[in-house]
Amino acid sequence: MLSIFLKEINTFFSSLIGYMTMAVFLLITALFNWVFPDTSLLSYEYATLDYFFDTAPWILIFLVSAVTMRSFSEEINNGTIELLATRPISDLQIVLGKFFANFALVLICILPTLIYYFSVYQLGAQVGNIDTGATNGSYIGLILLGSAFVSIGLFTSSLSSNQIVAFLMAVFLCFFFFVAFDYLSKLNMFYAKIDDVVENIGIYSHYTSISRGVLDTRDLIYFISFTGFFILLTKVSLESRKW
Repeated sequence: MLSIFLKEINTFFSSLIGYMTMAVFLLITALFNWVFPDTSLLSYEYATLDYFFDTAPWILIFLVSAVTMRSFSEEINNGTIELLATRPISDLQIVLGKFFANFALVLICILPTLIYYFSVYQLGAQVGNIDTGATNGSYIGLILLGSAFVSIGLFTSSLSSNQIVAFLMAVFLCFFFFVAFDYLSKLNMFYAKIDDVVENIGIYSHYTSISRGVLDTRDLIYFISFTGFFILLTKVSLESRKW
């Protein structure tokens, strides 16, 4: 698994993939949060990073899908997936190696945004006048969200040799699981209790719950289970090619 992880990391940073991903994520978030007047953090009358944590998931949907689309699609298209399968490691180890490499890239993208926190912390009318608990929770939620999107991206990449198809499927599934269940629960098509269940199936309610600064074990279990489920689906998808 370590060899797969190191290979993927080396691929990211021996080409422009890793650097472009970081640059695009930081540029877009910086424009929305510091430049555009309607969304600038400087326009708020109080110290907050709420808008950053509202926009970052939508940017991650596209960036994570773009990064993960090549993970297995490229291997399948080049015919190297068979060579990979003959190595003395299990399919699960292959999937985990690629998962942790892509997840590491997401973490590397998120890490520099801590400068936003320190900037707002210092720019407040009173230095430090920011809800640190909610900010910490939001960062944890964003990291968990990134892991969920990576697991989805790997799964869709294992389904097709075409990277564009893998990208589009990943964007759709990330979008669907992020907000679709939340919207469905608000249509009042079911009983109130069923609406609550539908809402909790989706990612959005758990992400917003963690963003309040309260780490509920139910939310943590949800993200771990969600990510693990798609990792197992990716493993099954790879194994199906041997049948």
